Amino acid sequence: MCGLLGFLTADVATDSVVQQVYDALQCGRHRGPDERGTWHDEHIILGFNRLSIIDIEHSHQPLRWGPPESPQRYALAFNGEIYNYLELRAQLREEFGAQFRTEGDGEAIVAAYHHWGTAAISKLRGMFAFAIWDTETRQLVLARDPFGIKPLFLATGPGGTAYASEKKSLLELLPALQLSDELDPRALEHYTVLQYVPEPESLHANIRRLESGCYAVLRPGGEPEVTRYFRPDFRVRPFAAGSEEARYREIAAVLEDSVAKHMRADVTVGAFLSGGIDSTAIAALAIRHNPNLLTFTSAFEREGYSEADVAAETAEAIGAKHFIRTVSPEEFAGAIPEIVWYLDDPVADPALVPLYFVAQEARKHVKVVLSGEGSDELFGGYTIYREPLSLKPFEYLPKGVRRLAGKLSDRIPDGTRGKSLLHRGSLSLEERYYGNARSFNDAQLRAVLRDFRPEWTHRDVTAPIYAQSRGWDPVARMQHLDLFTWLRGDILVKADKMTMANSLELRVPFLDSEVFAVAEQIPYQQKITKETTKYALRRALETIVPAHVLHRPKLGFPVPLRHWLRGPELYDWAATQIAESQTDHLLDKAAIKAMLEAHRAGNGDHSRRLWTLLVFMIWHGIFVEDRIKPTIQEPTYPVRL
Repeated sequence: MCGLLGFLTADVATDSVVQQVYDALQCGRHRGPDERGTWHDEHIILGFNRLSIIDIEHSHQPLRWGPPESPQRYALAFNGEIYNYLELRAQLREEFGAQFRTEGDGEAIVAAYHHWGTAAISKLRGMFAFAIWDTETRQLVLARDPFGIKPLFLATGPGGTAYASEKKSLLELLPALQLSDELDPRALEHYTVLQYVPEPESLHANIRRLESGCYAVLRPGGEPEVTRYFRPDFRVRPFAAGSEEARYREIAAVLEDSVAKHMRADVTVGAFLSGGIDSTAIAALAIRHNPNLLTFTSAFEREGYSEADVAAETAEAIGAKHFIRTVSPEEFAGAIPEIVWYLDDPVADPALVPLYFVAQEARKHVKVVLSGEGSDELFGGYTIYREPLSLKPFEYLPKGVRRLAGKLSDRIPDGTRGKSLLHRGSLSLEERYYGNARSFNDAQLRAVLRDFRPEWTHRDVTAPIYAQSRGWDPVARMQHLDLFTWLRGDILVKADKMTMANSLELRVPFLDSEVFAVAEQIPYQQKITKETTKYALRRALETIVPAHVLHRPKLGFPVPLRHWLRGPELYDWAATQIAESQTDHLLDKAAIKAMLEAHRAGNGDHSRRLWTLLVFMIWHGIFVEDRIKPTIQEPTYPVRL
C-alpha cells in the first residue's frame, strides 16, 4: 500500500523535475508514513510513499523485477493489495518458471504483466492502482482495479504526463507540465447535482482520472491510450426449481473465501462495524480467521443518529472487542477543512466526518480494517431499487397516457399524496434515475449557480452507462449505473480518502471479482421483494450474522445535519463560511444565505443542498483562494532515495 506519484517526461527527466516530483510527494505523505522515495531514468520519475502491509522488510518500492536475462527490466510502483498473489506466484512459477526475490504481491503483478501482457490485469483479484515502466520498450502502463477502490489522477501537457494517487500532488506539477490550474465549470455543475465529481472529471480542467476498470498505455511525448478491461454484465442465471438453497450456499461460500483472502497481511486486521448486515457479515467471517478481532464504530450523542448500541451488541454476539468513537458537533465542524483537503475534490456526503474519526480511532490499534462497501450495489440493497415494483403498472400504459400523467402531476400541489408517483411513473428509467445522490433540480440550481447551463445535465454522465445495459431488467440497470456513479464517485472515495488520511488501509471484501461473478447472475426477484432488499444475500447469511441484525434496515453513518444547521451547533459556522467565501463569481451567496435562513426557520429541509455548497466553498477556500489552511499532521518515516 502506498501513494503513487510519477512523471513521464516528453523529453528528458532533468534534475529539476526529479526534485519537483520528490517535493510533491509531501502532499501524499499520509498514504505512506513508513517509507518515501523516488527512482528515475532518463524518461520517467517514479515516486512513492509506502504503508507497509505485506512483506514489510523486502517489498520496497519502486520495485525492480525482470526475467533472468534482464533482471532489472521493469520498475513497478503499486498502491493496493492483490489478494490472490500467492496463487498467481504459484501459477507463474509452474507455467513459466518465474523467479521471485520477495514474498510480496508486487512481484506477482509485474511478473504476470511480463508473461501475459495487459491481459494480466484481469487476473488480479484485489484493489489497485499501479504503474509499470518497461526500460526496454520505453512504455508505461497505468491501471486501476475494476471497481475504482484506489484512485489515480492524470495530467498530460507539453511537458509530459504525470499521475498520482493524490490530485494535490499533481497541482504541484502543473507548471512542469506547462498546464494551468483553471477550474472546469461543467464538473462544478455535475458536482452540485450529484454531490460528487463524476469520473473521469475533476474540478480542475487539466486533471482527469483514469476510470475504474481501465488501463492506459503511454510513451514519452505521447497521449495516454486508454482501454476498458472490465465491463460488468449482469448475466442473470434464473434459479432452477429447488436450486435456491444451493445458490445461497454459493453466495456464502464465495464471501467466506473473499474475507479469508482479504485477511492476508503481516499486520493486525480489524473491521468497521456499523450494526447493519453488510459490516456484520464481514466481521463475523473475519473473526473465524482472527479470534481477537477488533471492531470499530462511530456515534453521535443525538438520539436516532447512532447505531452504536446495535454495533456493540453485534460485536458481543460474534465475540469481538469493540471500540466506539463519539463525535461532537464541535469536532465535526473543526475537522471539515482538514477532511476537504484530504478529499482532493469535494464530496458532499456528511458521513465522511464520522468515518474520518472512526478511522482515526482504528489506527491507534490496527493498520488494516475490513468494511462492507459494495454490498448494496452488488446484491440490490438500496430501497430505491424497489421503485420498479411500484411503477410496474405504468409500463402497461401507452406512452401518450404516461406523458399525460406527467402533465397532470405538474398541476397537483406539492406535498399532495400521489403527485410523486404520477410524476415518476410518467418518466423512463433513464429520465428518473441517475443515482443515489440528488441535491438540486434545475430551478434550484439556477438560483444559486451563476453560470448555470441547462444543457449540462446528469445525462452527460448517465447516458453512456445506460447505453451499455439495454435489455437488462430495471434493477440490474440501476445497479450497473450505481457501479459507475455513486459507488466510485462517493462511497469508495470517502472510504479511501478518510482511511488513508489516517494511514489506515481499508479493504472491501464484497468488491471482489469472484463475489461479483456470483452476484451479477442473481435474478432481480432474488434481490428485491415487496418486503425487503438484498433477499438472496440475507438468506445466504442466515447462519453467519446474528438474528437481531439479519433484517434490520440500512442506517450506515447517519449525521444530524438537518438539526445542527438549524441550531447553535452549525448555523453560525455555516453563516461564517458563506460570508467569508470568495466564490461570488461562481455562486449567488445572497441566495445561499437566504436558503440557510429558510432552513433555520423550518421552511423546508435544505440541509442537503446547503451542505453541497458549503463543502464546495471550503474546497475553493483551500485549493483556489489559499485562504483556508488546514493543519495537516506530519508523519515521520525513514527516507530512501
